[in-house]
Amino acid sequence: MKLTIIAWLACLHAGIALAQPGEELARQTAFIGISPETPSRRGWHFYDDPLAELPVKPLPKVSPRGAVATPTARPELERFRQLQREVEEVRAIAIIRPTEENVRRYMELESRVVRNASQFADLAQRIAWANPDLDPSTQGRPVNASALEAYEESQARTRGSTLAALANDHALIFFFRGDCGYCHKMAPLLNAFRQRYGFPLIAVSVDGGSIPSLPTARADNGIVRALKVSQVPAVFLAQPFTGRILPVGFGVLSESQLVERIMALTDRQRSVASQASLFWPN
Repeated sequence: MKLTIIAWLACLHAGIALAQPGEELARQTAFIGISPETPSRRGWHFYDDPLAELPVKPLPKVSPRGAVATPTARPELERFRQLQREVEEVRAIAIIRPTEENVRRYMELESRVVRNASQFADLAQRIAWANPDLDPSTQGRPVNASALEAYEESQARTRGSTLAALANDHALIFFFRGDCGYCHKMAPLLNAFRQRYGFPLIAVSVDGGSIPSLPTARADNGIVRALKVSQVPAVFLAQPFTGRILPVGFGVLSESQLVERIMALTDRQRSVASQASLFWPN
């Protein structure tokens, strides 16, 4: 009896739902936001995001704080670039097709460029004459004969005083062989240099031979191998109290070459020492 009543109630409920299909469908479709007439061909993709249908407004362009506008190119720079391109193009045309017209056009254009460059050079020279700090002839080695003579005398005095000071704590080491003709030529030059600037001279015979102008030469005690002397004549600059020994040169050297090389070596030593001293507090 109870099962019969339950079955009857279920059929009654199904009949009510079938009797009112329009009202139920309208209520459900209104809830999900679509019309009852809308076909369901899209399946599970029936829901449209309402935000996608809204018009997208572009964001206003805001320049960053402190932004600097790009400066426009000066007309002179643009004209210079244009002239460069024009010269290259006209020259290329004249080379590929060397007709009288093409070559003449290139030569006329080149003449204009040279004329402008000449005007620039003349003006620059006049400015240099009026401003000694911009005049290259007043800086470094002069070109005038009289000025050059005075410059050389001044440089000689400076070199002389510098080398005399270096001779107080430096010495020259001369390596030679008794059967070396170049060594016999180099020995008198070193003697004259030693006498002029006061450098002590230590002569070392590699093969046990002798040179008449160097009567106090010493025999090799291993220093040849230590300094890797493989060619003679050879001159080294030594600073005994530091133990630093540097090669000055090989072969026959003139007095001017000796001066130049010794000055360069000692200048480099002073430069390195001054740079190293920067790392240490006073």
